[in-house]
Amino acid sequence: MSYTPPENIQEILKNLPTRAGVYLHKDKDGRIIYIGKAINLRSRVHSYFRNSVDSTKVQRMRRQITDIEIITTDSELEALLLEMTLIKKHRPQFNVQLKDDKRYPYIKVHWHQPFPKVTVTRRMDRDGSRYFGPYTSIWAVHQTLDMLRKIFPYLTCDRTITGHDDRACLYYDIKLCNGPCIGAVNKAGYRAMIKELMDFLNGRSEHIVKQIQEKMGQAAENLQYERAAEYRDQLKAIGQVVAKQKVIAAANTDQDVIAFAREKGDACVQIFFIRHGKLIGREYFLLEGTEGESNETVLQDFLTQFYDEAAHIPKEVLLPHEIEEALVIEQWLKQKRSTKVTLQVPRRGKKKQLVEMATMNASDTLATLRQQWAADRSKHVTAMSELQEKLNLPTPPARIEGYDISHTQGKQTVGSMVVFVQGAPKKGDYRRFNVKTVGNDDYGAMKEVLTRRFQRYKDSMAGELHDPSEIGRVKKETAWSLLPDLLLIDGGKGQLGMAMEVLDQFDLSDEVPVAGLAKREEEIFLPNQPDPVMLSRRSEGLYLVQRVRDESHRFANEGHRKRRAKVGVASVLDSVPGIGPKRRKILLSHFGSIDDLRKATEEEIGSVPGIPIEVARSIKAHLA
Repeated sequence: MSYTPPENIQEILKNLPTRAGVYLHKDKDGRIIYIGKAINLRSRVHSYFRNSVDSTKVQRMRRQITDIEIITTDSELEALLLEMTLIKKHRPQFNVQLKDDKRYPYIKVHWHQPFPKVTVTRRMDRDGSRYFGPYTSIWAVHQTLDMLRKIFPYLTCDRTITGHDDRACLYYDIKLCNGPCIGAVNKAGYRAMIKELMDFLNGRSEHIVKQIQEKMGQAAENLQYERAAEYRDQLKAIGQVVAKQKVIAAANTDQDVIAFAREKGDACVQIFFIRHGKLIGREYFLLEGTEGESNETVLQDFLTQFYDEAAHIPKEVLLPHEIEEALVIEQWLKQKRSTKVTLQVPRRGKKKQLVEMATMNASDTLATLRQQWAADRSKHVTAMSELQEKLNLPTPPARIEGYDISHTQGKQTVGSMVVFVQGAPKKGDYRRFNVKTVGNDDYGAMKEVLTRRFQRYKDSMAGELHDPSEIGRVKKETAWSLLPDLLLIDGGKGQLGMAMEVLDQFDLSDEVPVAGLAKREEEIFLPNQPDPVMLSRRSEGLYLVQRVRDESHRFANEGHRKRRAKVGVASVLDSVPGIGPKRRKILLSHFGSIDDLRKATEEEIGSVPGIPIEVARSIKAHLA
């Protein structure tokens, strides 16, 4: 079937330059739906609109294209860098992307500090710190740190280290901190220990083991048996970690091994991290938007996205097959590493075996994940079917909204709205409400929350939630504009009656099914039904409504704690001379909590715009 582009697209195609650059495909609402780069923009963009295109993804995409924007660059490398920046910013729906929108966790060593701490972070800043990772599991990060702290007892407290404190904290007593605060170790000794920790994370453990063995022997010779036992325990902990590290290459090898597996639109990439000849870790990453894309495109897009955020660029990256843009990616990686980086496709020997092993791991991981996803989808379908039957719903509750109220004796009351779609949380649609009209009245608070929620729905239907002046942008208002298939209230008949009043007020009683889940015996109350519905204790439907209830409770409590903390800071500041509403707001915005304000020095407080140094002294005096 022949395809003819719209007239405006034909005009754009006629005037495309032959230079390198980036192109942005846009839909009728001005949204960017795909971003690509090219050595020759004219040739590349024209390829999307030829009749010979057999990719269903491209066919589907070009039907939505109503405009094309181009940005020319002086080189292919500049085009690569610009493409990465724009994809990260706009996350177009048709681009291949790392599936998780979150950042991955890293171990962060605060090397720029005199006495470096070791923490977990999802953000890498150019602040002189050293980063190790990424890890796809936060559990794996904390497990690693728990073991490392037994070997390298780094400090975790926020106190200023002078070496002259009278006594150390509990962690020193249980051998999880080496006590720089009391002078048990000086700055040079502490930093030497942290340097060894970083070496260990990089796979260099032999010299550390040798040193500890020597110290253990020396302690035993000096009859310091307790100290010798400590070194013995450290060696045992090292053995547990090193047992997971396998020597597979020469001692100076620094390489990543990358392979992937694909099946029915799903793609899983496996990376082996080899440092100093040891396999120190491996992680898998999921990709989306890969359907209809070539293996080469999938691999190239992963390389640019992964190494754009990576803490370490190795000397060598082993790949399963050639990629067209290998030279420009090598050039980019060289800039990031400051030394040469090689992309290599091994043809024989040990390197080829490593790539094959990574490929096998990727296939096994993807197969396992697909089984889990299938099981989860099956459970969700079962749960929704059970709820439809037991609660007499017109359709399976694909979208469930859960509500709860949290307060302390009527103060700082917060209402929560959580959303589950197809049995899974949709956190982008979660909302909180700071209750304004009532005090210690759960029914009144719930009425306000539901009234505000469905007023938002009414406004969205009238178009009042969208700003027509924002050309090219579409606000995400699904939280308000979609009605739930089941409205779940945390409470019994009283809260259910309040919800029904609000639905009647907005003429939604016939459109929105509602139920109340009482904590006692997990009874589910329905409108105009005197006896509660009791689901089986092992029912998937019960598990689902419990998850919604528990999540709405957690989300409400979290909001209440944050609101209470802010009010706590405000009430303390009200008693400080020289602090009025304006300065209180400035301080609240800058420090966020009373603890952070209390920890700040006079100079730090005085450096806040609008806070004179004499007021800073007054604040410190009142918070001491």
